[in-house]
Amino acid sequence: MNKDFYQILGISRDASPDEVRKAYRKLAHKHHPDKGGDEKKFKEINEAYQILSDKEKRSQYDRFGRVFEGGVGADPGSDFQWAWGRPEMGFDFDFEDLGDVMEEIFGFGTPRRKKDLRRGKNIEVGMEVSLEDVLQGKEKEISLSKPIICSRCQGTGAEPSTSIKECFSCRGTGQVQQIKKTPFGSFTHYVTCPECGGEGFRPEKPCNVCQGEGRAKGEEKIKIFIPAGVDGNQVIKIEEKGEAGKRGGRPGDLYVRIFVKPHPAFKRKGDDLHVKVPVSFSQAVLGDEIETSTLSGTKILLKVPAGTESGKILRISGKGIPHFSGYGRGDMYVELVIKIPKRLTKKQKELLEKLREEDI
Repeated sequence: MNKDFYQILGISRDASPDEVRKAYRKLAHKHHPDKGGDEKKFKEINEAYQILSDKEKRSQYDRFGRVFEGGVGADPGSDFQWAWGRPEMGFDFDFEDLGDVMEEIFGFGTPRRKKDLRRGKNIEVGMEVSLEDVLQGKEKEISLSKPIICSRCQGTGAEPSTSIKECFSCRGTGQVQQIKKTPFGSFTHYVTCPECGGEGFRPEKPCNVCQGEGRAKGEEKIKIFIPAGVDGNQVIKIEEKGEAGKRGGRPGDLYVRIFVKPHPAFKRKGDDLHVKVPVSFSQAVLGDEIETSTLSGTKILLKVPAGTESGKILRISGKGIPHFSGYGRGDMYVELVIKIPKRLTKKQKELLEKLREEDI
């Protein structure tokens, strides 16, 4: 019985060559025997790909359900290993695709670009600031314990007056070749050089202080600028202030996470400030002007309208937190809260009694 190669690869009959290729690579990676896959299924996948990736063979298969070439018959390449060793049977395997799959499965192929193994790690620290601190840009200084450039070798990793030499094993590439044999032949496998750790060079004589790393434990004082309008949990990035790199490598970055301390009076909502201000009963009923302060300490006069109820909110434009973008700022919202006295003098009681008589 003829096999449905489209169904084997899980694609439609009008799939593009690129879709055929992608489906094959995905399934070959999944079902490869050396990765614990099903050998029979793997053979079927390769059979299907050899037909559907070839324009002429695919055309024959679409028309007749079989490929008439080299006596293969209706079920070409039914034994993958046999056809592999007999190219006259028309089983022309695409070595470029095989190399891609092998690279994904085993790491075979051409040497990869060497990573910056010397670069220092990033550091994240937390910094607590007051609500007043975010009103305008402010500079703070911290002392950070971390790996810093070695003072003896100045980061080279080598004893003074000695040199840095190219690694003999990898010739400066940071990688060495390994030959790996598979059912499909021998493949070159590139791995990190064990002698130099992938860096490509080694100190002639390692530094006595840092043991060849080019860095040692120490402390550094770092000035951090807190931008106006910064909010809680916001992160400020300071480039190259993380850990020093190994042997002159690039330093990591410093990430400062901001925590804003709660304020006893003001509550922040976005870039707006909310505050409660007490007023007396008579001020609320008759109206008045009261004095209050902004977060910066500036005194302002507020007009309390006659007949004000407790909980009334007054908006003061532009007296909130500066926008982080640097343009404009939020508003200040004042909630008027009527004070209820707990203790009254005799005269106050008499006056209130008279007001009650007047139904007030």
